[in-house]
Amino acid sequence: MKIKVDDLKGPEIAALLEEHMRSMFEQSPPESVHALDLEGLRKPEITFYSAWIDGELAGCGAIKELDPAHGELKSMRTAAAHLRKGVARAILAHIIGEAEKRGYTRLSLETGSFDSFVPAVRLYESFGFEECGPFADYWDDPNSKFMTKALA
Repeated sequence: MKIKVDDLKGPEIAALLEEHMRSMFEQSPPESVHALDLEGLRKPEITFYSAWIDGELAGCGAIKELDPAHGELKSMRTAAAHLRKGVARAILAHIIGEAEKRGYTRLSLETGSFDSFVPAVRLYESFGFEECGPFADYWDDPNSKFMTKALA
């Protein structure tokens, strides 16, 4: 698996992110969807990564700098053909490593609170993320679960 910084210009990424957005709106009320579309991910404070297996897009994830010591995990998604192959685990490990290289002391995330998000929450917990309150511009929303991880 090769994980690289992605310029968000390829049709494969556009399709995966479109699937991601559609899925988020199917699983959560519109006011509780915090996923970013292509334009939202092209902001300078966001670094977007894509994972490839044998030339095929396997998944993606991003890190958003909230401040010089705090990053946010965004846009984690595994392509359907690559589920349960360790793609999300590899992307998450890569992003945590990047956050540590940047000198962040904390990495946080927002995910859904519905049953369909339980596998993602378990993955985050396996990396040491713990529940926390809303951060950055988020608000206390019963449809959201907030998690954070202290970094070395």
